[in-house]
Amino acid sequence: MATVDNIRNRLIDKILSIKNKDFLVALDKLITSSSSESEIVELTKEQKIMLEMSEQDIINGKLISQEAMDKRNLEWLNEM
Repeated sequence: MATVDNIRNRLIDKILSIKNKDFLVALDKLITSSSSESEIVELTKEQKIMLEMSEQDIINGKLISQEAMDKRNLEWLNEM
């Protein structure tokens, strides 16, 4: 697994090779507008309840694999 420093350095190398000004401006906007790690997100009461319900589902083994969910989604889409 790559370390944060390795990922950062690879990104810097890729950014340095970009010559398209519009792309760089868009990338700058994306990075500038992204949330910082220090930003605290306040959850609503309903969101907290849903998270607690999810935790209970995990504890009770009410889980589905990503593969099974993908299969269900494809079946649902094919029925449309």
